[in-house]
Amino acid sequence: MRVLRDRDAGLYLTGVVISGFGTSALWLASGIWVKDLTGSDGLAALCLFAMWAPSLAGPLLGTLADRTRRKPLLIRTNLALAALLPALFAVDSAGRVWILFAVLLVYGAAGVVHDAAEAALIASAVDKSLLGDFNGLRMTANESMKLIAPLAGAGLYAAYGGPFVALLDAVTFVLATLLYACLRVHESPPPPPKTSWRTRTAEGAAYLWRHERLRPLVLAGGTTMLLSGLSAATLYAVIEGLGHSPAYAGPLYVLQGVGSVAVGLASGPLLRRLGERGFAAYGIALTGAAMALRAVPADLAVLGSAVAAGTGLPCVLIAGLTAVQRETPQEMLGRTAATANTLLFAPTAIGLAVGAALIEPVGHQVLLVGCALALLLTALPLSQRRASASRTESRSASDANPA
Repeated sequence: MRVLRDRDAGLYLTGVVISGFGTSALWLASGIWVKDLTGSDGLAALCLFAMWAPSLAGPLLGTLADRTRRKPLLIRTNLALAALLPALFAVDSAGRVWILFAVLLVYGAAGVVHDAAEAALIASAVDKSLLGDFNGLRMTANESMKLIAPLAGAGLYAAYGGPFVALLDAVTFVLATLLYACLRVHESPPPPPKTSWRTRTAEGAAYLWRHERLRPLVLAGGTTMLLSGLSAATLYAVIEGLGHSPAYAGPLYVLQGVGSVAVGLASGPLLRRLGERGFAAYGIALTGAAMALRAVPADLAVLGSAVAAGTGLPCVLIAGLTAVQRETPQEMLGRTAATANTLLFAPTAIGLAVGAALIEPVGHQVLLVGCALALLLTALPLSQRRASASRTESRSASDANPA
């Protein structure tokens, strides 16, 4: 509630909800659209890849967020996407599907720049003690939209076609822009760069690697997302083992989203109580327990694993982003946050590819148990560091207040 009472935080979260609704609607509708026009499952799957691929260039694109004031950059990015999306009215045949893919690539690249500018802007607009609450509420907003918007997008597509879903998304960007324009954030123009673009791009990765508190968090987060991608490749094998049709994945995704919404609401108090490393460690351990539970061939166990995975997995992401915002100087926060996002999310695709290759020769239960053990080992160093830090603080307090 303290976050929502903050005017700027409330405006920004409202903008996240509105634009997130449009993005989630377009994400689902674009795949259906390509499938209808081409009949190709592979091309339909490429829609999601086209939106995600630019995140691999996160360190480079994030540098843009450190070259200018962040609020105007957010506004320009949203307006540019709102102007671009009506181009999808030209996609009316298989021969013009390339226009959709081109728009989705630009959409993904703009999203990387947007997220980097947002991380830097929020770090200066919201009190540092409330960053965890804000990031958790942002996670809740995004996951809530993923539960609602795809159904709305599919319904709008069925009734009026893909171009009108794109128009809906464009309208949400305009509305979000109006909210961002109302933010009361005073930014000074960044100083002229003194180094080359390549050097500035590398500075974000170098800062993360040298920082003794950020490096273990980001590495643990990347490892967790790698293993989550690997376990995600087992989903349909798990469903088949239970004797259900592939449509059973729908309720599992909903339950996972419910878990993510819940942990987003509780993340602020938990971060204050446990710290970033403790919060991440507990989340990774819970995700490992969820993977082990998913290996049990019983409906109740698999349904419970979906809730546990949805609750545990966001913890390391929220903890990592919050730590980056708190520990990184403002002048390089854009590229550092973008680099951290790349290191956190890119391993998911690798995990999916590895899991797809191993699922048949190894078996889904062996993979899931292996992922569970690896996740528990990943959580262990973070929990040990937290315990060591707590002992250090206790000794310092004892020294400061001798009996």
